[in-house]
Amino acid sequence: MGPWRTAITHSDRDHVWVRGYDVTELMANITFADMVVLLHRGELPTPAERKIIDAILVAIADHGPGSPSSMAARTIATGNRRAVEAAIAGGILAIGDAHAGAGFDCMMVITDGIARAKKESMLFVDMAEKIVAETRAANKRLPGLGHPFHDQDPRTVRLFEMVNELGLARDGYTFIHALADATRKQIKALPINADGAIAAILYDLGLPPLMAKTIFIIGRVAGLSAQVMEEYSREKPLRVRIDDVQYDGIPPRKL
Repeated sequence: MGPWRTAITHSDRDHVWVRGYDVTELMANITFADMVVLLHRGELPTPAERKIIDAILVAIADHGPGSPSSMAARTIATGNRRAVEAAIAGGILAIGDAHAGAGFDCMMVITDGIARAKKESMLFVDMAEKIVAETRAANKRLPGLGHPFHDQDPRTVRLFEMVNELGLARDGYTFIHALADATRKQIKALPINADGAIAAILYDLGLPPLMAKTIFIIGRVAGLSAQVMEEYSREKPLRVRIDDVQYDGIPPRKL
């Protein structure tokens, strides 16, 4: 078995280099959003790309204590009053296919749809119509569309305003709108949610689909840490009580 290999970071007694840059230079000259892109893509973002990555990280940082990741983190924190790392880690482990997975799934739809359209010499609008029809026939839902609370996701509106202002709207932006239009025609009007907007933007930045879930984790850690710290500072230990649970199983019985 050979040595582990990495092209990300290395160091000696006097230096730490990240993607070839001395970390002390990076510390004085770039933002955290720059660092996220540098670590994952290998090159620093443009000023426009930095701005939209910052906006994405802000948009996904927290969505209230009712989200599965926040609930998991706070549940652990109510019983574990010292290990903040355990509570935050528990919140991250609650992130999965249903919670934060839609962005990855949507980015896969965008990536495959654009590739199919180019291979088959189809317009994006026609490919979008085809994908929606295929999705309906399979009795599935299209990820990135619809929201349980918002008729129009305010985060999506602002993100799309920004990508247009910054000149970053490309094929991913066009394709997600084509999917929304095709869905409106074949099913009903569904807003592009933040997952769909972020998926389209990350595609246009040249990032792989898994980055949709990865960037959610990066941004959501900030919110999880705040939720855990609030649990410690404002709530009593063990506040999840048995009388909060409603039993609806078989009544008491004899053997």
